Amino acid sequence: MEIRKIVDQIIQQAILAHASDIFLLPNQNKYHLNLRLSTGVMTLDSLTTSRGIEVINYFKYIAQMDISEHRRPQVGAMIYLFDDKKYYLRLSSLGDFNDAESLVIRIIYPINKSKYYLPEQIQQLQELALKRGLVLTSGPTGSGKTTTMYELAKELGQDKVVMTIEDPVEVHETSFLQTQVNNEAGIDYVSLLKAALRHRPDILIIGEIRDHGTARLAVDAALSGHLVLATIHAKSTLQTITRLEGLGITNSELANCLTAASYQRLIPSNQGELTCLLDIASGATLKAAIEQPARADFVSWKKNLQQLEMEDKIDAETFKLFEEG
Repeated sequence: MEIRKIVDQIIQQAILAHASDIFLLPNQNKYHLNLRLSTGVMTLDSLTTSRGIEVINYFKYIAQMDISEHRRPQVGAMIYLFDDKKYYLRLSSLGDFNDAESLVIRIIYPINKSKYYLPEQIQQLQELALKRGLVLTSGPTGSGKTTTMYELAKELGQDKVVMTIEDPVEVHETSFLQTQVNNEAGIDYVSLLKAALRHRPDILIIGEIRDHGTARLAVDAALSGHLVLATIHAKSTLQTITRLEGLGITNSELANCLTAASYQRLIPSNQGELTCLLDIASGATLKAAIEQPARADFVSWKKNLQQLEMEDKIDAETFKLFEEG
């Protein structure tokens, strides 16, 4: 089979499985072809070393990456058309200590409205966002965090200026002013945030709070009256507070700017659909957690999962898999 057909087959299988990432990883005398799904990483196939290198080189060629460079990290991007839809692919290559190259491909899907097990949860977030300040969401890769932020911004941002700062832009929304980090050009999160505030947006979306500088500017924007929607890496709802403390934000600042913290996962239903479940901390619950030196993880995550199992929306195996978040 010619290499182009193999690449098409890999991408299409990943899209049909709604995988968030494709991995081509070297392992002794072969390459493992893996997909990251909502339920974890699965092995799709194994390729010979020579075929794996061919596939990586083809991907790099169409993503305008340097095919002759196999050791240094590289990034690339491409658009893939499938079933009359555009999919944005973000590529990252890296050589290991044996100079064997690996490739990871992030698939960015066209935005669709998420399905929610408890629709009142997204309504609650919308009502909280009306208070402005900082609204945070956490969850693992592929849990729909960006989709949730965009849904909130579209609902609240009619006739308003909505600006996004991302690395990379994951959803293309023509009604928003979207900006993207470009480290090679010296355009990082902090410099974009500073520029964004001069543009006076009503709603600011930050793709990820990842360091002290980003956290500092996000908090300052929220304290100055903006609605800031952002994601952060944290293992649970209330641990988002701990994460921000670790990035140098004080409890006093959090008490005055943090409107809501949420955690979410896309959980397969008994009908086979990926549906979003949220856990939200706000009001007195959030304030009490900020004041505590040690915190629990969730507000009502396990209780809501139990409700879904009792209503036969998920099975016992799914409950156990997602019980800890």
